[in-house]
Amino acid sequence: MKTIEQLNTLGIHPTKKCFWNLPVSKLVEQTLQKKQGVLTSTGALACDTGEYTGRSPKDKYIVKDALTEDAVWWGDVNHPFSSEDFENLYNQVAVHLSNRELYIKDVQAGSKKEYQLNVRVITETPWQSLFANNLFLRPSKKELETFEHEWLILAAPEFKADPKKDKTRQHNFTIINFTKKVILIGGSAYTGEIKKGIFTILNYILPHDKRVLSMHCSANIGEDGNTAVFFGLSGTGKTTLSADPSRALIGDDEHGWDSESVFNFEGGCYAKCVNLSSEKEPQIFSAVRFGTLLENVRFYEGSDVVDYDNIEVTENTRAAYPINFIDNAKNPSIGGTPKNIFFLTCDAFGVLPPISKLTVGQAMYHFISGYTAKVAGTEAGITEPQTTFSACFGEPFLPLHPTKYAELLGKKLKSDTVNVWLVNTGWSGGAYGTGERIKLNYTRAMITAALNGKLDEVAYLKHTVFGLQMPTECDGVPSNLLNPKNTWENKEAYDKTTDNLASQFNENFKLYESFANDEIRSGAPKIANLEKA
Repeated sequence: MKTIEQLNTLGIHPTKKCFWNLPVSKLVEQTLQKKQGVLTSTGALACDTGEYTGRSPKDKYIVKDALTEDAVWWGDVNHPFSSEDFENLYNQVAVHLSNRELYIKDVQAGSKKEYQLNVRVITETPWQSLFANNLFLRPSKKELETFEHEWLILAAPEFKADPKKDKTRQHNFTIINFTKKVILIGGSAYTGEIKKGIFTILNYILPHDKRVLSMHCSANIGEDGNTAVFFGLSGTGKTTLSADPSRALIGDDEHGWDSESVFNFEGGCYAKCVNLSSEKEPQIFSAVRFGTLLENVRFYEGSDVVDYDNIEVTENTRAAYPINFIDNAKNPSIGGTPKNIFFLTCDAFGVLPPISKLTVGQAMYHFISGYTAKVAGTEAGITEPQTTFSACFGEPFLPLHPTKYAELLGKKLKSDTVNVWLVNTGWSGGAYGTGERIKLNYTRAMITAALNGKLDEVAYLKHTVFGLQMPTECDGVPSNLLNPKNTWENKEAYDKTTDNLASQFNENFKLYESFANDEIRSGAPKIANLEKA
């Protein structure tokens, strides 16, 4: 049985009630009683996260000590924090939490037992505890009886740091201490900080200590046991394309790949729900029911019906629910090693083929590039397409240098003989504003053909600049669409746009070139006429 003594050993000396591993119904009930949320028409709990409606990457730190000094990729992504300053902040947060009602949730991360982490999450609010319950793996009653945490998360949104005294950038912070095995969160109630804090930990432990590739991706599996993995940044279709009624969902966001399997890190999903509808994403839509936590949504006037098109608070509205709320979720969330990997990109320049096959070198290069493009209107000030590169399709969560993950990917591709596909879910026939968005049913047809082995039976053409292998035919897709240059009226404009995009790839790669091996470098695009770029 859990006791106050366990909190005392953490420096927390409660003066108010502490609630251990409350069931979902009680967490919802207490949230409503405290007027911290409301029920929607489907029974889901809707809460606001307050000042922060998304992660704050510039305020995320890693304690720099003997364990991490030479291992972590320090710089714009991983900001160092001293052990002394961490101790100071930890003690302040412990005192703060001692004077609050506390909600303790014991959870696990990692579907494979040999890599599983026991995590204790201590929060100020019941709905944050509901989030931890939904997103992580839920131990059995028997496991809870003997539960000992390895990692600790203290989430104190009402605690605000003093930047001058506490050495933070501003009043909010997320600090990871690998030596103490603690994640300290203050000044922000955005629950994504809890989720991605654990992901960052696994991105350090698994590749560094276990030689397991950690991946920011979705994964599903066919009836024949054929596992597929989908990488992609926001807006590329990662969640949509991996949600396939004919295939079981392994997970939608975070996975590991060891010598024999792909396994989910989580026990739930944290789906974006802007513009959510039963027509476009029926599985996610039906998952929004009692037990689900909705964040920062708004309602149709005078009702309790969620208006998913309303972005009054943020475009980053979210639904957090257990993975078994998805009808065809696989249990346990483990599949075999992947037969196909899809890198999804929304190329708003209309340059990249709708589907192409990559060599191992190209796969490593495109993995480390993590390319997509933002289109006009998605963010203030963007009036034309802009390139976005995020190493390994998850740069903000990588404690190690990106080449470590890319080289590990390359070794696995060779040992397991995997097909790697680059899929453009963006534009064809011209850039955004001139061309047209590639139809979703075409993209689905190409992915299905790849999964079924149909693309192994067709001829390929090599892209002149990017060197990608483009299939010349695919069932259900106009052949003209498969070579992007064919869809442009102005071929010279296509060549110029292609060279320009290639030059941006090459410029971005300079960040990693000195750390990359020759095989990764071989995957770079080759610009025939540099003056045109």
